[in-house]
Amino acid sequence: MKLLRYGPKGQEKPGLMDDSGQIRDLSGIVKDIDGKVLSNLSAIRAAKIDSLPVVAAGVRIAEPVAKVGKFLCIGLNYADHAKESNMPEPAEPIIFMKATSAIIGPNDDVYLPPTAKKGDWEVELGIVIGKEARYVTKEKALDYVAGAVVVNDLSEREFQLERLGTWDKGKGCDTFGPFGPYLVTLDEVGDLNNLGLWLDLNGKRMQTGNTSTLIFDVPTLISYVSQFMSLQPGDVISTGTPPGVGLGMKPPVFLKEGDVMELGIDKLGSQKQTVYRTKI
Repeated sequence: MKLLRYGPKGQEKPGLMDDSGQIRDLSGIVKDIDGKVLSNLSAIRAAKIDSLPVVAAGVRIAEPVAKVGKFLCIGLNYADHAKESNMPEPAEPIIFMKATSAIIGPNDDVYLPPTAKKGDWEVELGIVIGKEARYVTKEKALDYVAGAVVVNDLSEREFQLERLGTWDKGKGCDTFGPFGPYLVTLDEVGDLNNLGLWLDLNGKRMQTGNTSTLIFDVPTLISYVSQFMSLQPGDVISTGTPPGVGLGMKPPVFLKEGDVMELGIDKLGSQKQTVYRTKI
């Protein structure tokens, strides 16, 4: 299934994309797509899709999961990205948090902070938890997954790397967490370790990668994170980015007002964001 949310900000409704690409309204089945619903999809699976109302084309697509509790990210999880960042390949997964206030829809506008100098892009595979996970084994890790999503793990590199402390303050700026357009359940995704990723900036291909080159694969990450904190339904884990970020260019290239990012992952859809600068 491809689960999504649609409508104006603050008025989002639950939906599902059918096999023909039409959005079907799920409001009569569930109140929203959130952790509670993701922990038990039986009502949605039992619904007769063809009988659900069709949503008019052109509607805003929101982030596919409401009330995300934790937005966790994994750093330097592709060897070639670690190399372009001039950082060693990690011996264990690097975990950092992205503020949930950064979350926006997949095609919403991105706003750089007023003092930002080094805004950057990162296409990533996101994993959404569907069942509470504590101390899970790698072998059973996928049993705790509701589905997969596209994430743009936007960064402000000066805040992240030059302002001391943790990476979080360069990752959690408002609008720095677009994800969607939909959550795809694992039965439709297939092999999580063979998904192509790409990102274009102003029509130029910047990132090309495949999850087959992850240093730590999805089951490893879920198991690892669950040793340090419990994971609840609706939590998101963004699994790292392939090479091609602005920081790694020679010379570096950073986001500016008017830039357009387009990005996507095989089977998970695509996003498009225009960049603006916050005015104060």
